[in-house]
Amino acid sequence: MKCVDFLRNWCPWRDRQQSHSPSRWCNPERRRWQKLMAGEALGRRNLWEPSVYYALGQESFFFAGHDISIRESLDNYGALVWPGVMALCQFLENNQQQMNLMDKAVLEIGAGTGLLSIVATLLGAWVTATDLPDILSNLTFNLLRNTKGRCRYKPQVVSLTWGQHLERDFPCTSCHYDYVLAADVVYHHDYLEDLLATMRHFCRPGSRTTLLWANKVRFQSDLRFTETFKSSFKSTLVCELPQEEVRIYKATARE
Repeated sequence: MKCVDFLRNWCPWRDRQQSHSPSRWCNPERRRWQKLMAGEALGRRNLWEPSVYYALGQESFFFAGHDISIRESLDNYGALVWPGVMALCQFLENNQQQMNLMDKAVLEIGAGTGLLSIVATLLGAWVTATDLPDILSNLTFNLLRNTKGRCRYKPQVVSLTWGQHLERDFPCTSCHYDYVLAADVVYHHDYLEDLLATMRHFCRPGSRTTLLWANKVRFQSDLRFTETFKSSFKSTLVCELPQEEVRIYKATARE
């Protein structure tokens, strides 16, 4: 089956927590969601040329003075590169004076293919990239492939399920990050409360952690989450790309 046909006929999409039956993801609402996301995946080339050149299972980028080659996996949307990721990569590269990552501790939640973590690493950060266990193999491959011999700090890869065992696995007393990055982690899924709890854990009062969140607005759930996000953090809209419908927010904890 060709890649295009695979994406168009893909059902069900694998739930981020993998705890629900496949039929749940094949109701009419989910099918509309699936069609939109698959269409977006197929249409990225037109939106982002010449920054990205698409080939089956692999994309090439140029950020932070380096060619970056990303291997994608078509069995999970978490292993595809999405517009919010590319927008935040470009934002970090273009705003290095305001967002200086050199020698900073950076955590990415929902790292997916690892592109954003790679760019942060190449900009001098000490990066911990996190995602679900089934994403980590491809994530690790991309990180090592694109940072070996190019970076000040070797990036780390750690399993993280939103909202679960946060204090056990990332205790507040010993885990501090200067920046937390998140891109295209908000979409039509059932774990937005867990995502928000995870953001709050790492960007808590007194932590002086800065959260950078980039997202393409696709659904009403994106807008509802944005309002909750604004009420939970001191946030500023630092970049908006109307054509791509991508917004980037900078946030800190409310004291």
